[in-house]
This record gives sequence, structure tokens and C-alpha cells, in this order.
Amino acid sequence: MTESAIDTEPDTVVREFCKLWLTGDIDAIVESFTEDAIYHNIPMPVLTGRAEIRDFIAGFLASFDGVDFVIHRQLSQDGVVMNERTDVLRRKDADDVPLPVMGVFEVRGGKIAAWRDYFDLATVTAAFSQ
Repeated sequence: MTESAIDTEPDTVVREFCKLWLTGDIDAIVESFTEDAIYHNIPMPVLTGRAEIRDFIAGFLASFDGVDFVIHRQLSQDGVVMNERTDVLRRKDADDVPLPVMGVFEVRGGKIAAWRDYFDLATVTAAFSQ
């Protein structure tokens, strides 16, 4: 692939989005999505639209002092961004939980239109059962 074939805007959108999770700024995180976006943590049901996404993120972040998305590799082409990362769940009054994740993002007009994360739900479940 030539350098000119790489679409850098979606790459930047996703990198900046991933940084927001450590801040815990729910408004900024949700603003990163299109109004009709879908968010699917593959082991769980699909969320559609900003309102559903906001509710999930608010509930999720209530358990943490932030989530650090550590991107190991990221590729972007034709508005699709894929990253391999470790999401470090910064738990309140407990050890951090590192979660290996593969993410796929579809970016439209500088916003995330679709986000799918693939991970082992058992890793999260085991960490919270201790």
C-alpha cells in the first residue's frame, strides 16, 4: 500500500477517541460518535445511537478511575480503522485489569459511525469476581 492510499483522518479520529477514555469525560467520548452510531462489544448486545451508547459508557466508567487504551498496532484504510490494543481498566480501590482487545472502527465525517470490539469476556468477569 502506498502512503497516498492511507486515509490519515480516521486514524487520528480513533487515536484521539482512545485517549479520551483515560479522562473519563463521557460527553467528549459520546460526541465522538455519529448520531446513528452502533457500538458492539461482540460478547454483548449491539448498542444503537448516542443515547444507548452514553448510558452504557456512563455505567461502565462509574466502576473505574478511567480506562487506558494502549494501542500496539493500528491500521487505517478507506474509513475503516483496526487496532490491536490493551485496555487497562483502572479500577477504584483494586488492581488494574489489562484486557487484550481487537477493535474495528468505521469513521464517517470525522465521527465514529460503528465500533466493534472483540475480547474475552471471561477476563473481565474473572477480574470482578475476585
